[in-house]
Amino acid sequence: MPATATNTPKTGKAGKKGPRPRHVPQRTCVVCRDKTNKRALFRIVRTSDGQAEVDLTGRKPGRGAYICDTPACWERATTTSMLDHALKTELTQETKNALRSFAATIFANRPAANEESKGETA
Repeated sequence: MPATATNTPKTGKAGKKGPRPRHVPQRTCVVCRDKTNKRALFRIVRTSDGQAEVDLTGRKPGRGAYICDTPACWERATTTSMLDHALKTELTQETKNALRSFAATIFANRPAANEESKGETA
């Protein structure tokens, strides 16, 4: 009779206490300093020519900084020098405008926070 396969989840090697949970990388938002999963944040990368661009894959070469998905963090990152400091470069106004337009596309399809809270209280 063939040996039956065990139904262990693919979360890591089985040990004495069971399988280990899979490692989830953590990163910190450069604006609000909240630590969360790497995939929940947006990576801004400094390219070799000193400009910054959004890295949706998280694998582009260069110095990176992470911003969470709240409009307040994006606004503060593009209006202050926080992102400049994190990327160790001086971002041009054109680059900051490009980041603002990217942020606008992120939040364009989301309902406003005030509308969500009104729906919950009714």
